[in-house]
Amino acid sequence: MSKLSMMDLAFFLTETEASPKHIGGLMIFRKPKNASPDFARQLYTELLATADQVKAPFNQIIHWSRFGLPEWRTATDLRMEDHVFYRELPAPGNRRVLNRLAGELHTPKMDRSRPMWEFHILDGMDDNRFAVYTRLHHAYADGVTITRWTIRSFSESAKTRKLTPVWSVPSDRSPRDRQSFSFKTIAKLLLRKSRDQAKMLAGLSKLSAQLVLEQVHLTKNAVAVPFKLQHKTVLTGQVSAGRQVSTATVPMERVNRLRKLTRSTLNHIALTCIDGALHRYLEECGSDLEEPITIQMPVNLRAEGDEEGGNRIGIVLVDLARKTTDPYERLREIGFTLRNVRYQVDGVAASSVIAYTLTLGIFAQLAELLKMSDVLPPLGNTLVSNVPGPRKALYMRGAKLEESYPISALTPSNHMNITLYSYDQHLHFGLVASHALPNLDTLGGYIHDAFKELEDAVNAYR
Repeated sequence: MSKLSMMDLAFFLTETEASPKHIGGLMIFRKPKNASPDFARQLYTELLATADQVKAPFNQIIHWSRFGLPEWRTATDLRMEDHVFYRELPAPGNRRVLNRLAGELHTPKMDRSRPMWEFHILDGMDDNRFAVYTRLHHAYADGVTITRWTIRSFSESAKTRKLTPVWSVPSDRSPRDRQSFSFKTIAKLLLRKSRDQAKMLAGLSKLSAQLVLEQVHLTKNAVAVPFKLQHKTVLTGQVSAGRQVSTATVPMERVNRLRKLTRSTLNHIALTCIDGALHRYLEECGSDLEEPITIQMPVNLRAEGDEEGGNRIGIVLVDLARKTTDPYERLREIGFTLRNVRYQVDGVAASSVIAYTLTLGIFAQLAELLKMSDVLPPLGNTLVSNVPGPRKALYMRGAKLEESYPISALTPSNHMNITLYSYDQHLHFGLVASHALPNLDTLGGYIHDAFKELEDAVNAYR
């Protein structure tokens, strides 16, 4: 048994039918050479027979104690048929059909009476490819942790035919060793707790002071101020049930070329493309903004080498660029704002950023629970996160993973989430949204267009 952290618990307490809190992924595989036509179905049959390989947290459910905090407990009855599924895509099995099905699978809230994960094999894209959609409740892990587990379950060689399901990968979550409660041990524990609490309060004070200085105009564009958005767009409002999915992909070779020419990071390039695409999309929807688009951006708070399960993330706000038709100018402004974000969290304890995130999240969640999100200003316009993946190609029982798109959860008052995933020489964009957003697929196309516009602008400045 293990306790839930406050961040883990928040994903349970804030979950509703309209706003489920699971995260997932959509992966496209190419079958091995000379594979039989029913390769995907055979894979499904093999996975069903791995019940004895399920390890924590994939065999855990949440137990609500009457007096104490909720904790993870091992499920007494786990049926693989409740977690592993096979279906053929409706004809024609193209990308649009796949995205629509992924949106439908991502819509319902997960059953808390059993371990909250699913693995769907989606056959019939064409003769040589199949897809896999997965989802796992966010309380189990953050995106970085799930990526680590997934990578461990795959092979780096196409020749490897051994099947290692992600639920058989040893968990990072383990019960803490019992300590002897001597006076000396208790004193050390209390001293450490006191120091951690002092660091958390000091960091929280620093973050609060930065917001106050920005709010009273003693600083300018040093930090993004929450809940300041006055103009409504299709991106914000009361989140409703139902999800749609779209994707985009850019070759990493072209991304790295731009990074080298502009001395930028991957985040700089990606956010510049997203910013340009969003302004174009909003303009077509009749709700474009003259002021910068504000995004929520998760930051990984794990220390180097920390591979414990659960969630260890914080959320910071980032103002993107002022509206402009010059992609190169947009890139420079976003680079400036991201440096300010780095200054905002540098030297602040991770616990301070988590406390800051939870505090802002409480206010945002209250607006959603009270169904006031269409009236009150949102925390930001949308959420954009970046999960780094492996640079080499991965294989599952000889099938090559060609594309991998994260599909995340929506935050209060936001109708869309965009998650980046770098894998095998490509940068993948996974878009998930409520049905309040029209023509989501066009936004994925606009990301491609914005990238090409940035390339042209950089070449023109050379």
